[in-house]
Order: sequence, then C-alpha cells, then structure tokens
Amino acid sequence: MPRNRTVDEADELLARLGSLTVRARELAELQRSRVELAVALQRGMLPADLPTAERLRLAARYVPAYDGLDVGGDWYDAFFLPDGRVGLSIGDVQGHNIEAAAFMGQVRVGLRALASVTSEPGELLARTNDLLVSLDTELFATCTFMRFDPVSGEVESARAGHIPCVWATGDGRSGITEDEGGPPLGIQEGTVYPTAHYRLTTGGVLVLVTDGVVEGPSLNIDEGLGHVVRLAGIAAVAGMGADALAAAVIKVSSLVGHEDDAAVLVVGHDGAEEGA
Repeated sequence: MPRNRTVDEADELLARLGSLTVRARELAELQRSRVELAVALQRGMLPADLPTAERLRLAARYVPAYDGLDVGGDWYDAFFLPDGRVGLSIGDVQGHNIEAAAFMGQVRVGLRALASVTSEPGELLARTNDLLVSLDTELFATCTFMRFDPVSGEVESARAGHIPCVWATGDGRSGITEDEGGPPLGIQEGTVYPTAHYRLTTGGVLVLVTDGVVEGPSLNIDEGLGHVVRLAGIAAVAGMGADALAAAVIKVSSLVGHEDDAAVLVVGHDGAEEGA
C-alpha cells in the first residue's frame, strides 16, 4: 500500500474524530443549557421568602432532580390571606419535564389568585380543580392546601391526592393526619374536597412533604413517613427550630433510591395568646 494513501486515510480519520468531538461538545453544552433553564424555571416559581408573624414558624427545603431533563413540578408556597391568616400549599405535578414545571407554575398562581376569592381549603381546591380542567391538558397535580391562624393555632386543611402530612406536639405525641382527601387536581370537573380541622398547640409542628422525600425503589411510603414522624417527634420535644427540622427531613430523600424532586414545608406554632 502506498505511503501517501495511509497518511491520507489517517488524516481523514483524525478529521472525522475531530468533527465528532466538536459535535459531542456542542450537544453536551446544549443539554447543560436546557437543564439549567429547566431548573431555573422551576426555582423561579418557588417563593423567594416565607411569611413571618408572631407565634408562626415556617421553613422549607427544595431539592431538584438533576438526572438529565428529569425536572418535575414539585412546589411549596406560603402567603398571607386577606383576613390575616396564612395560606400554605405543597404539591407535585405529574411528569418530569419542562411542561410539568410550567404547569406547576399555573397551579401555584391559580391557588394564590383564587385564594383572594375564597380561602376555605376545600372550596379553594374545588375551584382550582375546575380551572385546571378547563385548560384541557393531560397533566394533573396532587396538592395539600392549609389555612392557618397564627393567633389561635387553628388549621384547616384539604388534600387533592397528596401525601398526608405529619404532626407532632411538644408533649411527645406524633403521627400522620387521617383526613379523607380527594382526587388530584385537573382530572374531573365538579370534584368535592373535604376540609379537616386541627389545632397546633404550643411547640407543635406540621410537616408537609412531596413523594420524592418519602417514596422510591429503596423506601416505601409507610417507611418514609415513619422517618418523618420520628424526626418531627424529636424536634417538637427538643424544641428544635423549624429550619433545622426542614433540613433534617429533606435528608430522608437520600434514602428513597432515585433522583426525584423533593420539597418540604414545616409549620410550627409557639402557642396561642392568653385567653385565645
């Protein structure tokens, strides 16, 4: 074989390898940009700050999935209602992509907007559900919405297909709420969502989570919630701050065995005013 032919073939091979390398770098950069955009979109839809009020202690944690574009629609939110009480929500949109993250934003904004009309949790979820059904999308969302009175410690709560919340009291009791709940938002128009009533006593906490915190291939939901119950019970008895408890609970997500979004919202109460 002539020497110049061998050299030409080698040069051609090197050129092809160089072209493939450039293309691979371009694709990697595009993927990185898409992931950053998706995560920024999701983070940008979460509240920048949580409300502050006497006797109210709030803290939240959120960890996104970083497996390619495996970005979902987990969210948490907290805001003052027109009557001075606090609206609290946490939820999870079905799916893991940019569309799910965008739909999450619609749900969160819808809840806030409709809460100015009615903040009764069951009615609010019903109206939000009808709104989402009217959008004619295949996506749906699970959600818990609570209306909390920082003065009295009274809590009203409604669930739309979402994981029940965990509670603990300063005297050492803890467990999982057993409210009835209803189906996820965005599936069927005219759905009714029952409202449950609780009261947070001095030192009491409520812990709201998405399924990425407590459920996965390596941990079933009962085991996951059991971890959260134990953490909440210890925190309430020890007087641990809401922020420290939220940080401890989000670590449970490392036990579930997959890269899923995870969100935690902790609600604590320092007790009602004398005579309340």
